[in-house]
Amino acid sequence: MTNRLIIALDFASAELALNFIKPLSPQDCKLKVGFELFVAAGPDFVRKLVTLGFDVFLDLKFHDIPNTVASACKSAANLGVWMLNVHASGGEPMLLAAREALSGFKQAPKLIAVTVLTSMDQYQLEQIGITQTPVEQVTRLAALTQQCGLDGVVCSAQEASYLKQEYGANFLLVTPGIRPVGSQLDDQSRTLTPLAARQVGIDYVVVGRPITQSVNPLEVIASINQDLS
Repeated sequence: MTNRLIIALDFASAELALNFIKPLSPQDCKLKVGFELFVAAGPDFVRKLVTLGFDVFLDLKFHDIPNTVASACKSAANLGVWMLNVHASGGEPMLLAAREALSGFKQAPKLIAVTVLTSMDQYQLEQIGITQTPVEQVTRLAALTQQCGLDGVVCSAQEASYLKQEYGANFLLVTPGIRPVGSQLDDQSRTLTPLAARQVGIDYVVVGRPITQSVNPLEVIASINQDLS
């Protein structure tokens, strides 16, 4: 698989993001637009990235009543994005509504579900009343996601080996919190290096600050792509 690197565009404005991506090639990476940038720049910015030839992962983690999520998924698909996501904890009716909403598109985006945020650890799960370990909770929500016919999940690399073995090569695993050797952990609790992520079966890795805050982003991108290849 080529182009397995997704760069998280965690910028406060479209101008900052566009300046950053000027030297980048769609052949070397995909781009992720999350809440901060989407709220600041809006859907037209997403269309701009698509026009420039980039595969765009719209990371808005839809989580609402089924009808609202279905409508949001349709709107996202109309932007031309390559991938979008919902929260698996929204439950079966919501997941099925999201999948059905995309069924009429000739080139529907990939639809994946968030299991447990990679910033969360055992203590934080217990604080919201979840007694399972992060691995157990991820496994439960991944099973629900596959049963509902979605394309895959967002998960920590630490759960990837089991999930790939359990759900097969066609069930996509997308992993944030990937950190090259020597990088700061920032707000991620469960991390792995790009090389380790490839070895456990991750399909796409999401990397933000180690690239976007680097003095030489192209060098970091090349290094990560080498580890992933």
